[in-house]
Amino acid sequence: MSEMAPSVARGEIATLLPDGPLRGASPAPVAEAAPGHDDAHAGRHGVMGSTLRREILYRLRNEGSTSPDRLAADLGASRTGVLQQLRALESEGLVQRETVRHGVGRPRHLYDVTDRAQDLFPSNYDGLASGLLAAIRAVGGPELIDRVFEARRQLAADAIRRRMSERLVPTSTLFERVRELAVIQDEQGYLCTAEVDADGAMRLRESNCAIHHVAAGNDAACRAELDLFREVLRADVVRESHIVGGDRCCSYRIVEPLDLDATLRAGRAAG
Repeated sequence: MSEMAPSVARGEIATLLPDGPLRGASPAPVAEAAPGHDDAHAGRHGVMGSTLRREILYRLRNEGSTSPDRLAADLGASRTGVLQQLRALESEGLVQRETVRHGVGRPRHLYDVTDRAQDLFPSNYDGLASGLLAAIRAVGGPELIDRVFEARRQLAADAIRRRMSERLVPTSTLFERVRELAVIQDEQGYLCTAEVDADGAMRLRESNCAIHHVAAGNDAACRAELDLFREVLRADVVRESHIVGGDRCCSYRIVEPLDLDATLRAGRAAG
């Protein structure tokens, strides 16, 4: 189910650090991009460049503000190579530079991670969500869980309707709404596409479940998503495949409703 809250530009970060989140192991001396090598190419496509960037971020997170010389010594890399990566990280907003003056002489530059870099480090949001839902179930039973997901569905529906009102005209077609919903779901991590079959049937396809651990233990999550799609599309929506049920994707067949109110009532009764 969609979360419409703003998020860090994960696509940019994934491109910058293609090997995934930073790990907890202490960094060993790392290889670096050759001096003079294009910074953007090294960071976005070169494994050696991205490895050095990852280790720089790890070191800064653990040690705090650090000079390029200290980083180079700790990581077994050249000062030139470290500076190349720091400048690239700074341009992405992942590190910041502070100038420190000590009497006469040249000032020192210290680097540290920014708040934007937080998503590059390990997190446990799945565990938090699952723990909160377990606590809610312990307090109020399955009925309270259903109420929580229903409230979440209503908030998501309001946000999606606002988005559609900004992007689409009031007389938009059903497929235009389906296509915009696919964009929204894709932005939330569902790898979502909209398509029209040869017979004219519209389908929404999600190749990833962005809340899989939560959905696997709570049927209410998937019921709420189905109701959400029916409501914001104002259409008959039938789930044809289901990731939680072992299928490759979640796919939905979408057709114009004969009676929208009856469609919504029937969907909630089936849930």
